[in-house]
Amino acid sequence: MRTGLIARKLGMTRVFGENGRHEPVTVLEVDNCQVVARRTEERDGYNAVQVGVGAVKVKNVTKAMRGHFAKAKVEPKRRTTEFRVGPDALLEVGAELSVAHFVPGQFVDVTGTSQGKGFAGAMKRHGFAGLRASHGVSVSHRALGSTGQCQDPGRVFKGKKMAGQMGAKRVTTQNLLVMAADADRGVILIKGAVPGSKGGFVLVRDAVKKLLPDGAPFPAALSGAAEAPAEAAPVEKTPTEETPVEEAPVEETLAKTSQPEGFLQGETEN
Repeated sequence: MRTGLIARKLGMTRVFGENGRHEPVTVLEVDNCQVVARRTEERDGYNAVQVGVGAVKVKNVTKAMRGHFAKAKVEPKRRTTEFRVGPDALLEVGAELSVAHFVPGQFVDVTGTSQGKGFAGAMKRHGFAGLRASHGVSVSHRALGSTGQCQDPGRVFKGKKMAGQMGAKRVTTQNLLVMAADADRGVILIKGAVPGSKGGFVLVRDAVKKLLPDGAPFPAALSGAAEAPAEAAPVEKTPTEETPVEEAPVEETLAKTSQPEGFLQGETEN
């Protein structure tokens, strides 16, 4: 079980497939997503990694969280959350995650806070059909209808579908398809609608009802973690055969130079 990412919803657009058909996608941005802390089975009783994302001013961070970030030696984060992981998927504190963590064609589960609709009636909130809009019904077309029972039990059960606050709740949309992941821009394109408003944070993790594709990096895709180049094998230089050079006598060599006669015998010009 791998960790997830915290992303910010930018909005929606569309992409065109090979057959020319367009697919609506949601654009998610991952900005400086780092591991802030880790939980281990021996110390905390479970395995998890705490991930933080986004920059925030230090003056807007509590003293307790300042010490928490200082211990991890990372910049203060705007949003933090924990992801349960397997014992073999624990990451080092300070590691920065990349959007290449998710591969195209993979299914993910996205969790976010749905858009608030305010106080809504039962027809809009729960999809009730309402009362008849023809003969016999007067000024009660969108009414809820009967909500209680007779004298026994003489009350309305808890959880009855009635009018009330709609939206602004934690929602998880399952089995969304990843269309593309651009590591250079730090964005993920997910097919379909993602819960939440523009600018809101969402949690993206592997789908629990789908198998993890073979190409997905494990335990995670780290930003800037390039493979070290293989060391080149030392090239053995073949010794070249040296051709023996016959050295001429010194006197014969000097005789060929433009020196005055009698130089070899020690004669000098006055």
